[in-house]
Amino acid sequence: MSTTTQPAQIYDGHGDDLIVETHLSEKITIIPDGKPSSQPDVTRRLRIMWGQHLLDDVLAGRYRSLVCAVNTEDNSHGIVAQLATLLPTSMWTPKTITEYARQFAGNQQTAVLKFDMDVVEVLALLRPSAQDEMTITDLGHGFEIVSEMLRRKTQRLPTASVSFLGAHANRLAGAEPGTEPSFETVLRVMSEAGFAGDVYPSVKMWDSHPTAVYARYPFPESVEQMRDGGY
Repeated sequence: MSTTTQPAQIYDGHGDDLIVETHLSEKITIIPDGKPSSQPDVTRRLRIMWGQHLLDDVLAGRYRSLVCAVNTEDNSHGIVAQLATLLPTSMWTPKTITEYARQFAGNQQTAVLKFDMDVVEVLALLRPSAQDEMTITDLGHGFEIVSEMLRRKTQRLPTASVSFLGAHANRLAGAEPGTEPSFETVLRVMSEAGFAGDVYPSVKMWDSHPTAVYARYPFPESVEQMRDGGY
């Protein structure tokens, strides 16, 4: 005798009725880019970690390497300094990180500096010394180096990266003065450079509603179709 099964609830008790998006100040609307298939998707994709806490995940040992940025002036407020302070087995401090970065002052292209913090290896992009901001070209060159480093040493996997958006000391410049590139542009540059790790959006991007977001990149073809006026 067959019976109709009701869809599973998200929360226990009356949680589904109480925890609704109209009551929340920050909203993320995630939409699927397609339905699961019995055939594996062989496309190399970036996972976008909406709503996840990067620092917590790194400290929990979920990643063997982390991609972020450093500069030659002050790194006391970035995630690399937070890790150096919180990891008891790290030999690095915010001061020594900056001192080490200064050894590469004068670099003409993006450099990738390695910081072994025992639990995780930080692969930090250092912008060309003549620039106050990192450009998309600099980012792409840096991720080409990072992707090759990951390919040559698979022990660095799994890996994650910051989005490079919303930063202050290591600001990523957009096409127009005073702007940042879109998150899609950043993802495209990472992907085209061969990177296939997890990417953590800036916390400021969590309040993206009503704009819906995808949890993987490349995005589905329907995004381009909508931009072209199709449905």
